[in-house]
Amino acid sequence: MREPAFLHKNKKKWEEYEEKLFGNHVEGLNPDRLEELYIQLTDDLAYARTFYPKSKTVKYLNGLAARTYLLIYRNKNSDENRILRFFTKDLPLIYYHSRKFLYIAFGIFTFFFLVGWFMTLKSDETARVVLGDSYVNMTIENIEKGEPGDVYRGGEPLIVFLRIAFNNVGVMLQTFMWGILFGVGTAYYLFINGVMVGAFLAFFHRYGKAMEAWPIIYIHGTLEITAIVLSGAGGFMIGYGILFPGTYKRIHSLRRNAKAGIKMMIGLLPVIITAAFLEGFVTRLTDMNIVFKLLIIISSLAFIVWYYWIYPGLTAKKLGLQDATLDDVI
Repeated sequence: MREPAFLHKNKKKWEEYEEKLFGNHVEGLNPDRLEELYIQLTDDLAYARTFYPKSKTVKYLNGLAARTYLLIYRNKNSDENRILRFFTKDLPLIYYHSRKFLYIAFGIFTFFFLVGWFMTLKSDETARVVLGDSYVNMTIENIEKGEPGDVYRGGEPLIVFLRIAFNNVGVMLQTFMWGILFGVGTAYYLFINGVMVGAFLAFFHRYGKAMEAWPIIYIHGTLEITAIVLSGAGGFMIGYGILFPGTYKRIHSLRRNAKAGIKMMIGLLPVIITAAFLEGFVTRLTDMNIVFKLLIIISSLAFIVWYYWIYPGLTAKKLGLQDATLDDVI
């Protein structure tokens, strides 16, 4: 079907839809009718995106779809529904429309991870500079006595859990908030943490204890590292909002990106708390069967890949919001 015929066929339906949304009839609009119109709209949007991908029709329909999303999913009265909606729709959509910042943060962290890794393989000095002499000496003693993960056994589990949770939240907030320095502050914290993690893991590899130490470390480290990278993505969003406001006023661009970033930080709290719990109560069980260690690590990885990579795209596609803007989803 040619585009003019497609427009003529659906014009009246879209006019009714737009009148309900942008007119004075929103409060009296039957929810069932709204849902029916929304389903029809997303079908039309999918058709237009397929056959007229560069057409203004796609942008027009996408705008209507985004506005409808706000009406359907954000005008709920139940607090329980709001929390569920936040984690199942709002947050994944923010991740989807912020994915370029996730890629940037991941790339920078990985680069400096490799820097710390290779420098430590050549010399212990890098680990001593990054981790401190006392920590390195203690780790060497643990390795020599055959307990490379012994550092995680000390302290009362609850106290360790609270201390680690507080520390991780601090690292997360610093990585995010210093994005206000045009993203440079965020890059610095990714540099520090990337080199530190790389040096730490390479240190065990250097002493031939990687296969013993890594499964212990990654019990909590898988989620912990993910939180750092995602905090970096939020920080870069702030810096980008300042540097590249586009057609917006700079203050509006900053507020918009900061609002999205703050929601990302709120969404990371369960991840941070879970990582701290694992480090305080589970990682210390260094003699735990390797099968259970791997089960925890694989489960964490599966969650990360699903929730932060696959699910956001599926959610955007399901709601017809692949072409929406950040303003539409925050």
